[in-house]
Amino acid sequence: MSGTTVVVKQLVDAPEADERYAREVAALTLASQVAPPVVPRLLGTDPDERVLVLEHVLPQRPGEGWLVDYASALARLHATPLDPGLAGPLPPWSGPTEADLDSFLRLAATLGVPEPAGVRDELRALLHRLGRPPRRPALLHGDPCPGNDLHSAGDGVRFIDFEQAALGNGIVELAYLRIGFPTCWCVTVPPPALLDAAESAYRLAWRQATGSDAEGELVDACAGWLVRGDALVERARRGTADHLAELPTHDWTWGTGTARRRLAHRLDVVSRLARDSGPLRALGALSASLHAAMRARWPCLGAFPAQRPDPR
Repeated sequence: MSGTTVVVKQLVDAPEADERYAREVAALTLASQVAPPVVPRLLGTDPDERVLVLEHVLPQRPGEGWLVDYASALARLHATPLDPGLAGPLPPWSGPTEADLDSFLRLAATLGVPEPAGVRDELRALLHRLGRPPRRPALLHGDPCPGNDLHSAGDGVRFIDFEQAALGNGIVELAYLRIGFPTCWCVTVPPPALLDAAESAYRLAWRQATGSDAEGELVDACAGWLVRGDALVERARRGTADHLAELPTHDWTWGTGTARRRLAHRLDVVSRLARDSGPLRALGALSASLHAAMRARWPCLGAFPAQRPDPR
């Protein structure tokens, strides 16, 4: 366009294409208020053809400490001011359900792990906390995966692909760093020092942007991702089956790891976080026992890489 390179994106005919297009346009329009920018500029739209014209951001390969810049940019994205007139197409974030809890507890029983006293009450209370609207809703990306973040030398981090954007509590996406990017093809397990630095950077950036502390508990957000069977499969397979029920007899590969490896990692994370957590102490004990049972049953379950993989 007048000698300037741009990106043209079209959402082709597919289920919910109109909704996904509307979400992306709304999210990009809202996030354009943030400075320094956290999204490419939206230069034009054609709703009839579901076309967006976007600023071209030339990315570079992220460095070893990429997670800190990512987390800071994610917090500033979440802190986007929400104009009600623009946010209309964005639905509230949808968390785990009672069906997810039942499936998770059935998996434990199938693997011979006893159910600790009080764990059902803990899980029901968890659903209530996760479903409670935050005092200050965040603009959630919906799929903030490596590959949907563009790292550039002079412009920091920009996020793309907002087709699943929603409104909710930013803590559920901050949890991606520790729980292993649950909606993503890749799982990365950063070194503890880098993970702590990234989470601190998120909380600092949120506080600077909003004047308040981030709301919610990280252990709750991680536990919410743990019990969701749909967080073990790519988007096209979500809502099609009870995926936790399939694990005892069938494993499958998605991206950089298998479903059993993903679940084992999440169990380990929640067992450590909930060890000293009163509201989820029984779930922490159950997670530790279920993790040990999986390792005994499938001793070849490996660890995930600490380094960010190259995008496919």
